[in-house]
Amino acid sequence: MISPVHGRAAGSLFGLAYGDALGRPAEFLTVTEIEERYGPTGPRDLVGDPALVTDDTQMALAVGWALHDAPAYTPEAVEPLLRQRFLAWAASPDNNRAPGMTCLRACAELSGGLPWQQVTQAGSKGCGANMRVTPVGLLDVDLDTFAGLAQLQAGLTHGHPTGLAASELTAYAVRLLAEGTAIAELPGLLAARARDQRRTYRADWLGDLWQRPGVRTPQEFIARGWDECLRALARLDAAIAAPDDGGDPCRLTGEGWIAEEALATALYCAVRHVDDPVGALARGARTAGDSDSIAALAGAFVGAAVGAAAWPADWAGRIEYADQLTALAAAWQR
Repeated sequence: MISPVHGRAAGSLFGLAYGDALGRPAEFLTVTEIEERYGPTGPRDLVGDPALVTDDTQMALAVGWALHDAPAYTPEAVEPLLRQRFLAWAASPDNNRAPGMTCLRACAELSGGLPWQQVTQAGSKGCGANMRVTPVGLLDVDLDTFAGLAQLQAGLTHGHPTGLAASELTAYAVRLLAEGTAIAELPGLLAARARDQRRTYRADWLGDLWQRPGVRTPQEFIARGWDECLRALARLDAAIAAPDDGGDPCRLTGEGWIAEEALATALYCAVRHVDDPVGALARGARTAGDSDSIAALAGAFVGAAVGAAAWPADWAGRIEYADQLTALAAAWQR
């Protein structure tokens, strides 16, 4: 029997897992196929005992436990723990949920013990960079440490500057919501953060990751990522400003396979369904794109805003990894 944990940290962590579980069977289906299976509103209840999640939740837990066990929030203390947790995930028999190839390739390279900057998938900005970053947003740390942690956990596998920037923005959204910011205010605040950080390269956390052909300075490297995120947020603003036709948000903000689109499309679902938390998950799952990642991030956002009360009371005992989610939520309870 899982003891309930209340508050925003629990709401966000469990919301991530709930969205992941609802989106898991919908991934790789068309919207028409999803509606034929679940009805016009998409999946709205957990299925299975337990309800299984994907690598999104598994890797979020890996990040969460690395942070939980870190003796200090410094790159020297956290990087080995992240590497250890990622490698354990890669070797686990439970890693059988159609994991992302970028994460698998990066973990195979990380196992050799080389500096992570040499083995990260430098060209990848897949949503694996930010589907797992929610735990960073729940930490009570200063903004510089927060930003370093968000980018470091992304960089171990996804070395593209947009993966780094989108991960920081995803965690920043969770942080702001857990502090009481209204969901409707998020797009503007995230855009302001992106503009403010546009030429900030965190060398103490990233080392020489920026050095690659065609890039002249670390500032030029990281600005490319922030600029792509700003373009995704501009599409989000335009989508929110227009009437909601109830259709697939991927048409407006992208399919979510890449990091900045996963952020924007999940935010769209959260903003449109701020008064219907389960509806936000269902909207994310009822998409033609990366349904589990979009729904997972939407759940992390709505749960951080509303708390554990956002979710049906019986779901906590039905979701896979409930014990781990509960333990982390209790450690970071707000």
